[in-house]
Amino acid sequence: MTIPPSGYTWAEISSAKGKSVQRVAVIGLGRFGMNLARHLAANRVEVIAIDRNHRLVEEIKDDVALAVSLDSTDEDALVSQDVPRCHVCVVAIGENFEASLLTATALKKLGARNVVVRAQSANHAEIFRRLGADEVIQPETEAGRQLARRLANPHLEDLIELSDGFTLIELHAPAAFHGKSLEQLGLRTRYQVNLVAIKRLQPAGEEAAPRRVTTYVPQPGYVIHPDDFLLVVGTDAAINQLPR
Repeated sequence: MTIPPSGYTWAEISSAKGKSVQRVAVIGLGRFGMNLARHLAANRVEVIAIDRNHRLVEEIKDDVALAVSLDSTDEDALVSQDVPRCHVCVVAIGENFEASLLTATALKKLGARNVVVRAQSANHAEIFRRLGADEVIQPETEAGRQLARRLANPHLEDLIELSDGFTLIELHAPAAFHGKSLEQLGLRTRYQVNLVAIKRLQPAGEEAAPRRVTTYVPQPGYVIHPDDFLLVVGTDAAINQLPR
C-alpha cells in the first residue's frame, strides 16, 4: 500500500498477489479524483492513483494499491506502469484542459480499452467525444441535476439513471396513492411509468426488529400503505408528473 521501489510495475504487483481483480487508473488527484480513487479502493477495486503532484500522491498512497507521480501526457510513462492495460482509465484532471486532452489522446493511442474523461464544460465534453472517449462525465452538472430533482421531489428516496432520460427511482408513496389499489391508480396508463416493486415495513415479532419486505411485480389488488416505498421505472418526464 505504498509507492513501489523504482523498476516495479503495477502488473508485477498484481501478479504477486495471485489474483485477478478489477483495475482502474485514476489520473488526476484533485477533489474529484481523490474521492473517486478512495471510494473505488473501499469497494475492493485495485486502483492506481496518478498525479504530477508528489504531495497528492503521498496523501493517497496508503489508501490504494499503487500511487505514482508521473506526467500522464507522456506515453512512455503510462506504459511503464501498464496504465493502458487497466480495465478502466479515468482522466479526472480538472482545470488543465490541455493536459486532460493529451492524456486521453495518449491512452486511446496506446489501446486503453475504456477511457472515461471528466469534462469541465459542454464544449470540452464534445471535444472528448469526438476524440473517441468511451464516456464523458461532468460531475458538477450531474450533481446539480440530481440535487434539483431531489428538491423538486421531496418524496424521492433514491434514483438510478438507467440510460439518458430513463430512470429507476425509489420514492415514499405519495399521499394521493394511500389506500388505493394498483388497479385504481393505473400507473402505466395514467402516469406512463412501470411499478417494479413495493417495500413495506413488517411489524416486529416477539424477538425480531421491524424490517422492510419487498414484493416484486405486485398484483392489481395490492393496496398502497402510507409507509410503503415504491420502485418505479420511467422517463424523466413521466416521473416528474407523479404526485408530490
